Amino acid sequence: MQSSFRAQLEAGNTVTGLILFSGSPMIVELAAAAGTDFVIIDMEHSALDLDTCAHVIRAADAAHITPFVRVPEVDAALIKKLLNMGAAGIVVPHANRDNCAAALRAVRYAPEGDRGACAIVRSAGYAPGDWDAHVRKSNREVMVIPLLEDKETIAGFDALAAMPGLDMFFIGPTDLSISLGVPHATFDEPAMSAALDKVVATARRHGKRVMTTIGNKPDPGYGRSVASRGVQAIVLGTDGHLFLDACRRINLVKGD
Repeated sequence: MQSSFRAQLEAGNTVTGLILFSGSPMIVELAAAAGTDFVIIDMEHSALDLDTCAHVIRAADAAHITPFVRVPEVDAALIKKLLNMGAAGIVVPHANRDNCAAALRAVRYAPEGDRGACAIVRSAGYAPGDWDAHVRKSNREVMVIPLLEDKETIAGFDALAAMPGLDMFFIGPTDLSISLGVPHATFDEPAMSAALDKVVATARRHGKRVMTTIGNKPDPGYGRSVASRGVQAIVLGTDGHLFLDACRRINLVKGD
């Protein structure tokens, strides 16, 4: 259950992924076959339950892509279950210093956090021989990814970027554009462009990285332009939107 996600980032490579609403292990396998590096299982907006998440995480491990989970809120009990299944980390919606601090405590074993200890779980290899080594490895590798969706968060981003334990920041363009008063704007719009530049520059100053979604754009040039501005992790879109767009493009029977 190892992934090259961190190694690729540390090597300076751009990684790509998608957000999963369907809960389909086959979609995860297809994403891996297409060359993507990670999947974010969405429990905030979808109806996915824990049992479905477990199957998707197994599929991601088997396909050698990294599984993250976007949780509805910072719930320590839910986060513990997801990590025990083998999730590589969690995405925190509407991130701020308080909920990120709570998430960091929830994902790490003592003495660094409050995560409950149990060896008979998947992430621990079902009773590892060296529990202390497992704790050190898990605490070192687990990721908390704050989702930046509010103009207030962007305005005070320096304080959030300075928090130890936060290595990657995810700009959520849909909610952020609404918060900035330019609903559904891309990063070509001035307010969104300024927000992107601020987050990238601040993250770099603190030795951190940036992720965002390009929103199912059919033109690969847009994704390349976002990456060229310093975004190292690109979410191609949601599985639902990608499938919908593909169907629309090839549905020639109905014409335009």
